[in-house]
Amino acid sequence: MAAYVIAHATIKDPEKLKEYGAVAGPSIKAAGGELISAAHVSDVLAGSHDHQRAVIIRFADAQAARDWYASDTYQSAIPTREQAMDAVFILAEDPPQ
Repeated sequence: MAAYVIAHATIKDPEKLKEYGAVAGPSIKAAGGELISAAHVSDVLAGSHDHQRAVIIRFADAQAARDWYASDTYQSAIPTREQAMDAVFILAEDPPQ
């Protein structure tokens, strides 16, 4: 069942974001993931939301997403990510059928 890493982010440093993306993007592909969207949040339809960007990454299953996040390659990008953005990352998975 598909699983999704969803990040809500506010960019702090666009140059660091480029540096982060240069590592994060290839690490997603190497783990079998697919970047679905990295879109600007244009409107909040309900509740409150302070972040300006929403990112959705699809993986084959939750374990693949966890393995990607825990990978040495992605872990090495986290210090740059923290300089580039304030973010919340969650894992969501399709329910069993």
